[in-house]
Amino acid sequence: QDWTGLPAGVKFDPNDKEILDHLAAKIGRGGKPHALIDEFIPTLEDDEGICSKHPEKLPGVKSDGSSSHFFHRPSNAYTKGTRKRRKVQTDDDDETRWHKTGKTRPVMENGEVIGWKKIMVLYTNFKKKSKPKKTNWVIHQYHVGIHEDEREGELVMSKVFFQTQPR
Repeated sequence: QDWTGLPAGVKFDPNDKEILDHLAAKIGRGGKPHALIDEFIPTLEDDEGICSKHPEKLPGVKSDGSSSHFFHRPSNAYTKGTRKRRKVQTDDDDETRWHKTGKTRPVMENGEVIGWKKIMVLYTNFKKKSKPKKTNWVIHQYHVGIHEDEREGELVMSKVFFQTQPR
């Protein structure tokens, strides 16, 4: 895509605090949204959330190590309860799903919590008697607020990427 007015080599790679600033502006909890934010971060209006699609089927996502950002609303797996939908629909018989790794981490500014970051990794092949395989697909999901879990229907922002280098 041609970004008129931006010099060659400009890369959109915000840090955790900047991501939360963009999200807060988008949901009306702080500042005015940047004029180009919807060009850099599309909003997915899918009922099943970002976690129900394989990352390769999301618009603009590549497996070259670059990251793509999306605004979206996570959905619950069941009508009752708070467990999030993380099962990915695939074309083959493999069971594929996102697993949260580690604890949800607070994002701080001046010693105060401004939001939270969850890290999820894609695992595949959930068949009986076989160990699930970890893939290199990763999502960093952010939400604004002081509570560790996002509220039902709350807009969040996710950074999706294919990890090319081992940690």
